Amino acid sequence: MGIPVNIEQLINGKSVEWERLEYKEGWNPEEIIHSICAFANDINNWGGGYIIVGVKEIDGVPQLPPVGIPQNSIDKIQKEIVQLCHMTEPYIQLVTYPTVFMEKHILVIWVPGGTERPYKAPSTLGEKGQKRYYIRKGSVSKIANRNASIRSNTQQNRRGISNCLNCQNTIR
Repeated sequence: MGIPVNIEQLINGKSVEWERLEYKEGWNPEEIIHSICAFANDINNWGGGYIIVGVKEIDGVPQLPPVGIPQNSIDKIQKEIVQLCHMTEPYIQLVTYPTVFMEKHILVIWVPGGTERPYKAPSTLGEKGQKRYYIRKGSVSKIANRNASIRSNTQQNRRGISNCLNCQNTIR
């Protein structure tokens, strides 16, 4: 399964980091789990977001050509992502899409807005990591200021079943 956007549109040099897009030069699981959680919480109901690993950014602007990630590390990273998602509450469903862009291997992580919001992720991957709610504000994934605030906001932003299905159909 691919992702529902064109890779070139995500990293063509004209895009900048914002509430739906984040570039990572390398694999940093602690930062990435926070962004995964923030995109799943989708506080503004944008539809989640994308993390592109292997693309350096300066002031939010992707630097091309990408730095890439070693091809032999892609499988390991994808397995780590699965483990990271098991550390979230509830479990976050996402799509990883390894690809080659400008002759460099990159990994696109597509995190759709979650259907079981709100989500929590560990503040640190160490033993003392407390579960926190993360949200995306501009180009920053951050701990939500008030748990009650994210809980009420994400409940309001949830897409109900009536938004996902053709309500004209009937079940027989």
